[in-house]
Amino acid sequence: MSEESAVEESAVELAESVRAGERSAEELLDRALAAIAEVEPALNAWAVIDEGLAREAARAVDAAVASGHDPGPLAGVPFGVKDLEDCAGLTTGHGSLLYRDHPPATSDSVHVARMRAAGAVPVGKTTAPEFGTLSLTRNKSTGVTRNPWNPERTPGGSSGGSAAAVAAGTLPLATASDGGGSIRIPASFSGLFGFKASHGRVPHPAPHASQTAVLGVVTTTVRDAARHLDVAAGPDDTDRLSLPPPSTRYEDAIETFDVGGLRVAWSLDLGFAVVDPEVADITRAAAEVLISAADLERVERTPALTDPVRVWTSSGAPDLWLDLEPDMWPSVADDVTLHVRRSFEQTESFTLPRYARVLERRQQLQRDMAAMYADVDVWLTPTTAVAAFAAEGPPPKEIAGVEVGPAMATPFTMLSNLTGGPACSVPAGFTSEGLPVGLQIMGRRHADEVVLRLARIFEQSQPWPRWAPSAGGGNER
Repeated sequence: MSEESAVEESAVELAESVRAGERSAEELLDRALAAIAEVEPALNAWAVIDEGLAREAARAVDAAVASGHDPGPLAGVPFGVKDLEDCAGLTTGHGSLLYRDHPPATSDSVHVARMRAAGAVPVGKTTAPEFGTLSLTRNKSTGVTRNPWNPERTPGGSSGGSAAAVAAGTLPLATASDGGGSIRIPASFSGLFGFKASHGRVPHPAPHASQTAVLGVVTTTVRDAARHLDVAAGPDDTDRLSLPPPSTRYEDAIETFDVGGLRVAWSLDLGFAVVDPEVADITRAAAEVLISAADLERVERTPALTDPVRVWTSSGAPDLWLDLEPDMWPSVADDVTLHVRRSFEQTESFTLPRYARVLERRQQLQRDMAAMYADVDVWLTPTTAVAAFAAEGPPPKEIAGVEVGPAMATPFTMLSNLTGGPACSVPAGFTSEGLPVGLQIMGRRHADEVVLRLARIFEQSQPWPRWAPSAGGGNER
């Protein structure tokens, strides 16, 4: 990417320049579109780009500034919308042939609506695996999405298109969603900051039976994520699990919240995972940096968890059925990806007594997690067990010489989805192949400010490159 077309500033810096009249939203849009056009053939991060929709939004922001009005805290910031989320005027394709040609959405999701009301400018829809089901981004509708750090590797999933677009330096942020790690896995694989808020912090009106999915963004800085959360957080009547308004301003909390003396535990494997040795070394060292920099009290604890991978994979079965319109199955079997087809085939005869056993195991896991936090405030783990694998997949079948199942490449992120707590991935370092590796910070339910503050302390102590080396403008902080 050329230096002229790269997005060099953070979302906060761009927004403040637009609010002050130093730059126009149309100028930022032009830069973003030029940057996207340059890298998109190599990355395939976009399902659709709608310049007309984006330009209309950018001109509205510029008109507000010209008339003396404040467009909002995300004024003029161009962003991508993950293709699982509604943005008025754009088709929600769900990464699937089944929805690729459906009419455009007539309204925004609550999340996107709040971002647009804050002045952000939607550019288009970023790619996702079909119905958000994989830790890589590949589907029959849009093909394979690739990682800017190494196009032979995946940017992760399911928010892979958003991660690729941001890591390439084309945009400062893009929306993401996380039902089992789909914000944090792409953040880890793509060298970004990925924050999953407490369940309900950002309203999610879609009918997810598993109650695991959280909406958010991938960014290059902690401050951008904090500002986004200040915009997006708060209750909405369409989501019965949405939380009351937060009592803190997150953009302030990342600089001032007192975390000194909090009790922290590091776990390389959470008692059940196998981790690549290089990933283990990088994340262990990063954990030590954070513990020291934040003045945390380290405690030694060994988690005892009830089969979290099995609990998560079985808990999400109803969600997939809700993605289909009535009477679609089984006539669409040949149109969906093999993974999705097998999921439908394996669960179409799922009985209520059998699902009750799933809920029973999940309740036990909830008790296990409560015990983990009985005298620990924060847990640190690798975000993923491996660095980014092949863009086309599949996930590795062997890690450190041990045969593993496909979900075991990304075994750490699903816990906070099942139990509702906040978690993030911070860029921790790089493998010998130059691939990013993430450190995961997990906190107690509703303690979003703690996780964000610790991420900010780590960011200050061990700054990370904000874009892949191919992105213009360098990698300066």
